[in-house]
Amino acid sequence: MHLHKYEKYWLAFGVGSLIVFLLITGIMAFHNGSHPPSAKNTINYEKVDEITPFNKPGVHKVEGKDWDYEAVVVASAFYYDPPTLEVPVGAKVKFIATSKDVVHGFEVAGTNINMMLEPGYISEYVTTVDKVGEYLIVCNEYCGVGHAQMHSMLKVVEPK
Repeated sequence: MHLHKYEKYWLAFGVGSLIVFLLITGIMAFHNGSHPPSAKNTINYEKVDEITPFNKPGVHKVEGKDWDYEAVVVASAFYYDPPTLEVPVGAKVKFIATSKDVVHGFEVAGTNINMMLEPGYISEYVTTVDKVGEYLIVCNEYCGVGHAQMHSMLKVVEPK
């Protein structure tokens, strides 16, 4: 098979670009340490109700941390505990969540809050809520027959 010299140039350019891309990705992933966390925070998923902070789910004001509130959520077969979270607008909130049974999703529609909740692992996300309103929290990971009815509500309200 005969290749024209320009075809050879383009093939060399394509292969060279692929090699450069893979090298850059490898360096960023391993040398700089930008890889996903693995089992950073784990718990016994069979005793979630006994483990702090999941023994008292809800929104709690905190002091001396980089955030103002902690919103603790426990996902379980087709419901979130608590069913409603209420935080003041402008607050920096740390969402702390886990699952008691299977993989669930935790997505606050219309925001950048999106986590996967796995049994035995603690998922955390810190963000500032800056728009007043009611935001639907949905499970975006198929979790069984009641998946479509698994939802909750985040209410962002004016400070009292």
